[in-house]
Amino acid sequence: MGSTIKNLSTVFDRRAFLATGALAGLAGMAAAAAPARVKVGVIGCGSVSHMYLPHLSQSPHVELVSVCDIIPGRLNGQAERFDIPNRYPDIDKMLAGAGFDLLVNLTDMQEHERLNRRAVEAGKHVWSEKPMANSLAAGQMLLEAAKEKGVRIWGAPAMVVSPQFAAMAKLIAGGKLGKLAAAHAAYGHAGPDWAAFFYEKGGGSLPDLAVYNLTTLTGLLGPAKQVTAMTSVVTPIRKIRGKGAVKVAAEDNAMMLMDHGDGLISHVQSGFNYFNPHGHDGSKEQRHTVSIVGRTGYMGLVGYDWNPRGVDVATEDEPAIRRIATENGDIVWQMGASLAAECLATNRELLITSEHALHVLELIQAARESQETGRWVALRSSFRWPVV
Repeated sequence: MGSTIKNLSTVFDRRAFLATGALAGLAGMAAAAAPARVKVGVIGCGSVSHMYLPHLSQSPHVELVSVCDIIPGRLNGQAERFDIPNRYPDIDKMLAGAGFDLLVNLTDMQEHERLNRRAVEAGKHVWSEKPMANSLAAGQMLLEAAKEKGVRIWGAPAMVVSPQFAAMAKLIAGGKLGKLAAAHAAYGHAGPDWAAFFYEKGGGSLPDLAVYNLTTLTGLLGPAKQVTAMTSVVTPIRKIRGKGAVKVAAEDNAMMLMDHGDGLISHVQSGFNYFNPHGHDGSKEQRHTVSIVGRTGYMGLVGYDWNPRGVDVATEDEPAIRRIATENGDIVWQMGASLAAECLATNRELLITSEHALHVLELIQAARESQETGRWVALRSSFRWPVV
């Protein structure tokens, strides 16, 4: 079984994929010619851009054309560092300026919906950091507007492309765990101190942290039918660099239960009050941050789903825990925009879909409603599943 999973995982490694079977000839032709490139404009030059811009600048499918930020120092610094020819102080000037194909939105999460709508209206494709909108209804309207304009929109995160996700999906589909019963996922840290928007209304640990685990679990187990949750504020005042004390308005602690149907229940916890002795960057994380159990088997994802290390598996037939899918495949959380550009350049579809991102957005919205009402909340949205 281990060799089967390893073979499956390589399907999602771009280099291995291009080197196999009937596509080998096409890969040779592609190597002889310069790859197609997509003109990219990036809005938001804060902390997240320090991860995205290096990745985008190294993609053979990306031409960085424009950068935009309301703070001149950040704007000029990133434009000069990555030799980006055009720089703008706001999105209107950016959209009226040098032409580009794909907007990469790295701004404060409360601004994503407004800026994404402006870009779509201007006929631009969009890769948006999470969440892509502030509500399910607004997100669905945004998706419809994109379809009318003939452009694509994707929302982070991007973990469903990892070899580890593929391996776990294969185990489930093959019945190796038997009838599934339960799943658990957790992600948290001590909370960011570089921006206040994480703690303001529309921020919170749910759209910033839980979004990863919610995407992974729904991607593996299928869309949720209903959800119940409890959220709280553990630390009511936060100290933000350059701003001082900030009153916390959004949840910094959350627990969610999801009903996936047929008796299957999953649990996600997230928060900005979690001490982790392994640090936050994921390089030393060895815990099972995602685990799934069935009547005849168990599997645990080693490391974070945005930087996975492998999958531990034990089954009724092979009860000794063994580790599979240990290849990382250059999986990092900031790769989504580069993958979107590659999709546009090569017409190769992504496993990442806007419908999945909107389902996760509804889950976050429903969790907050459940906290307010003390009730289970039914979900209306769905997405193409299985993902793999």
